[in-house]
Amino acid sequence: MAHAVVTGASGLLGANLAAELIAQGNSVTATRRPSTDTSSLADLPIKWVCADLGSVAELCDVFADADVVFHCAACVSTRRTITPEMSAVNVGATRAVVEAATAAGTPRVIHTSTANTIGPTPDGTPADEQTPWAMDKARLASGYAITKRRGEILVERACDKLDAVIVNPTYMVGPRDARPSSGRLIVEVANRRIPCWTPGYNSFADVCEVARGMIGAWLHGKRGERYILGGEELTYREFIERVARVAGVDPPRRRLPYPAAWIAGKAGDLLELTGRETTVNSISVRYAFTDRYRYRSDKAARELGYVVGPIEPAIRNAVKWFRARGII
Repeated sequence: MAHAVVTGASGLLGANLAAELIAQGNSVTATRRPSTDTSSLADLPIKWVCADLGSVAELCDVFADADVVFHCAACVSTRRTITPEMSAVNVGATRAVVEAATAAGTPRVIHTSTANTIGPTPDGTPADEQTPWAMDKARLASGYAITKRRGEILVERACDKLDAVIVNPTYMVGPRDARPSSGRLIVEVANRRIPCWTPGYNSFADVCEVARGMIGAWLHGKRGERYILGGEELTYREFIERVARVAGVDPPRRRLPYPAAWIAGKAGDLLELTGRETTVNSISVRYAFTDRYRYRSDKAARELGYVVGPIEPAIRNAVKWFRARGII
């Protein structure tokens, strides 16, 4: 039995990763803030440790006897601009994890980045791990994408002294989405709050398969390499229709006109200037309409045993989990 440390275990990916690690017979220690709500993980025998992710000294203590560290903590946001919290978590905490793991002699670190640090390709064909970052050229470079890229670069540069592997998940779907994060779209569709669909593409991945892919990266990944952990490529209309079918509700029938979306995005940009968080801005509108957000997981399938399957099982698991908690 190995001992794994997980940062960000209260989030969608970290929670499912912790559950999968335990199911495979490993022990899990997870970092948390004093204010973190961990009630959604009460069924798992996780050892919780309060630690400041910006403190190398505190992380060194947590990592002391770890066989592997999975760094999943992130500040996920749709904001166009970088906030201090985004920079502190996505860059600063990553730097601290790298320094602490190096000092503690951690055998391996799995760093969770995002597919948003790769591509898109100029012609819209699916990107792979060798595709240069071009989110800025595609006008899709949100504060989240920029700070996650900076964090990923820190890990890459440390690989001469640290055995680290990088994983790049796409849009994840599944249970244990306590806040919720990406599951918010499922909740809104199931609660009949989505009046229209948009034609953009995304790669929808089962979070449970992503968690298993991360374990595969720990056991089989090559030092310094990165692996896209993607899923089924669908338009948002197709995904929304599948969610509606699973939830037993009628899907939206109308396409959102781009001019209306453009106006909403510009309004969101203005709202951000006041310091308020909004899910709709000019960048999120571009994502909703782009056909270039496409990725290949061939490398992860070949080297890690990663599985890309239909997204319906993940939708069913998410809907069941949300319903059990009265969110749907």
